[in-house]
Amino acid sequence: MKRYTHFAATLLAITDLVSVTAAWAAAFFLRFFVEIIPVVKTYPTFPSYLKFVPIVWAAWFFSARLVGLYRPEMGRPFGLWTKQHLQAATVAVILLTALTFFYREFAFARFSRVVMAYFWVLVIVFSGPARGVALVILRRMRRRGYEVRRILIAGTGEVGRDLCRRMQERGEFGLEVMGFLSDRREDVGMTLDGVPIVGQIEDVREAIRKSLADQLFIALPLDASDRLKRVLESLGEETIDIKVVPDFLRYMKLNAGIEDFDGLPVIRLREGPLYGWNNLVKRAMDVVLSGLALIFLSPLMFVISLAIKFTSKGPVFYRQERMGLDRVPFQMIKFRSMQDGAENETGAVWASADDPRRTRTGSLLRKMSLDELPQLFNVLKGEMSLVGPRPERPVFVEQFQRSVPGYVLRHKVKAGITGWAQVNGWRGQTSLEKRIECDLYYMEHWSLWFDLKIIWLTLRRGVLNRHAY
Repeated sequence: MKRYTHFAATLLAITDLVSVTAAWAAAFFLRFFVEIIPVVKTYPTFPSYLKFVPIVWAAWFFSARLVGLYRPEMGRPFGLWTKQHLQAATVAVILLTALTFFYREFAFARFSRVVMAYFWVLVIVFSGPARGVALVILRRMRRRGYEVRRILIAGTGEVGRDLCRRMQERGEFGLEVMGFLSDRREDVGMTLDGVPIVGQIEDVREAIRKSLADQLFIALPLDASDRLKRVLESLGEETIDIKVVPDFLRYMKLNAGIEDFDGLPVIRLREGPLYGWNNLVKRAMDVVLSGLALIFLSPLMFVISLAIKFTSKGPVFYRQERMGLDRVPFQMIKFRSMQDGAENETGAVWASADDPRRTRTGSLLRKMSLDELPQLFNVLKGEMSLVGPRPERPVFVEQFQRSVPGYVLRHKVKAGITGWAQVNGWRGQTSLEKRIECDLYYMEHWSLWFDLKIIWLTLRRGVLNRHAY
């Protein structure tokens, strides 16, 4: 029988050990033999650096343990591995730099700080492909039945079936579902999505022994707390790993997860992505880039102002109430592109392709999105961000939140001049559902680099848009 072992953690640790050693050696030769930066002093011998390798290993594994690199997590994505590798490499280099400072003072060797910088880069470069190869090996082994954990699922409802489906689809994680446990005796012996129902929930101990399961996943509905209590009490003498999948899937909308509060696990069902350091970084980027944009674009904005003033009656700027962060209204500034008082008779309506209310200058401005430039002042004031969901008028917000699920969640971040929906072509009178989907994707995957990518895509392809009326 092919059983689960700790081969996975061992293989990944050995892979990292080889990568760290290779990166340390390569950093030495890159510094003292390639000489990208000229060596002005006598350099130490390679054996002196080689003697330090055990300390490098110790620093790496301490750092890896600190960031949770070898913590067993089911279905950990490769992107998370990469992020944790970067964190481990950074901590390890800081430790080694401190250690070599004292090491040098005791005259054992003279360690180059440039070597440390090279090592930081190389350990990330080497460990990524090496870990990728290790994961490929593990996936092939698991698909053939090796390094597999045998799973029992207590609960045949929506959560239990969804859990089973995900485990079956991701065979590379090494999870084999042996069967379900149902709360109804008449279900025993039947199959659910190709997996047998091996017993009742009350027979959990017997089912564990017959299936030789390694882990039990309890996936019961919220109203089954009494059954959950009985299951946990009956497993008091069992050594099986027990995990609970809470029935909150239908309520988990944005940045859901689990956090620790003084030792107490807390489930996050909904949370905005920008807080603390993230909020500070994004605000700093908004201030710097919007300030620079206003300086460089001021001649163009002056010309646009003159064109509006001399081609139509009315003010140059147009202020309109929009909904921002946490549904707080603000006055969004635009270059006026329609006749003064265009909505006096029609009320709040969306612009159309052949909208007669547009001025000749305004038609061009809207086509090139130049009417949006004054919103840079909103960004400087902190009412908007450069990147985020486009703000809507209160009347439309009230309308959409009743008809579009998840619409209100887009107000968990500041509204933006541009966004993920806009650079993908979803603006104007296009699918509202697609726009919300893009907005929520942006909020769930926010990062500084994602913002910069959207700004770049806006500059590259967002100036002219066939949906801008």
